[in-house]
Amino acid sequence: MTRPATTLPLGFHSHVANIGVKDDTDDFVVIAADRAVPVAGVFTKSRFAGPSVTLSRAQIADGQARAVVVISKNANVATGAQGHADAVEVAQRVATRLGCEPTDVVITSTGVIGRRYPIDRIRAGIDALPDQLTSNDASGPARGMMTTDTVAKLAEAAVAGSTARIVGMAKGVGMIEPDMATHISLLFTDAEIGTTDLDAAFRRVVDRTFNCVSIDTDTSTSDSSVIMASGAAGPVDSGAFEAAMYEVALELTRQIARDGEGAQSLIEVCVDRACDRAQAKRVAKAIVNSPLVKTAIAGEDANWGRVVMAVGKTDEPVDRDRLAIRFGTHVAAVDGAVSPTYDEAKMSAYMKNAEIDISVDVGSGRASATVWTCDLTKGYIEINGDYRS
Repeated sequence: MTRPATTLPLGFHSHVANIGVKDDTDDFVVIAADRAVPVAGVFTKSRFAGPSVTLSRAQIADGQARAVVVISKNANVATGAQGHADAVEVAQRVATRLGCEPTDVVITSTGVIGRRYPIDRIRAGIDALPDQLTSNDASGPARGMMTTDTVAKLAEAAVAGSTARIVGMAKGVGMIEPDMATHISLLFTDAEIGTTDLDAAFRRVVDRTFNCVSIDTDTSTSDSSVIMASGAAGPVDSGAFEAAMYEVALELTRQIARDGEGAQSLIEVCVDRACDRAQAKRVAKAIVNSPLVKTAIAGEDANWGRVVMAVGKTDEPVDRDRLAIRFGTHVAAVDGAVSPTYDEAKMSAYMKNAEIDISVDVGSGRASATVWTCDLTKGYIEINGDYRS
């Protein structure tokens, strides 16, 4: 992974401002292409999805978009018909400023549920939006998306065999259990790629990255993940493009897990020798979604038995007596029992690391899957207990 980007790919420009949704930090982001360009996106499957999601899902149905807007610290969810009208007004006003169709503006919102937009402030903020965006900064938009994030999340990769780049930014540290993608993530590329190919590649990448992270098992009402392609750098090899997109999305996924609310450790769980990838992913998710596994790691406790418990509570036809578990390079269990080489002192020392890798061999096939999470600490409780205070 190359150094996090500070500039957007060719053909995109940004605007970042504080318009009064947050008290003292940027809360309004617009990133626009020079014209309507191919777009793809995936959104939350929550039955209570907010107007930003329902509107944007319709906006990208034709595979074209000109701009994406982020309003941070207000989710505009559970706000009734007026909330939907407010989201429509935001799209219309931004479109008027940029000189495009309202249907070419994608809206994303993140923050507190149950509060209407401070619409008068938002109107004033949009009215101050230049009709021609000139900044190519990517760092400012990444910061403007933040809610309880402690760091801005940025990643970039070059598309092999071309001058094209892919730049991604994301926000999300809590209320993360994907049922599509998760959080809000925005990717931009100057590669020339058609809508159909862009959508197919993006969905494959999302399934292996954003859909493989979980912080607290709670699915947001506002999850949105969008990619836009300006085409300014010309055609690219489809395989190289997807590989670069995966690189960016994977790095953002790991940044999200590392910055989980109250987190001290990034946890990566790989399940292999499963019947198929779906089974491997279900078993891995059972492990990362276990509060007992996550609290053991927070307490630096080498309690590998909690991993056994997490696998055993699934409905998967896994043979306990074939189970093997490894923490980093330290073998905890083989054939469903403690390893003859198990060393509690070495395992305990390993648990002090800022990154914990858990490998589980279920011994029933050849498929594998990797997922990511963080430990569960007192900090998580403090952050969410005081979220609106």
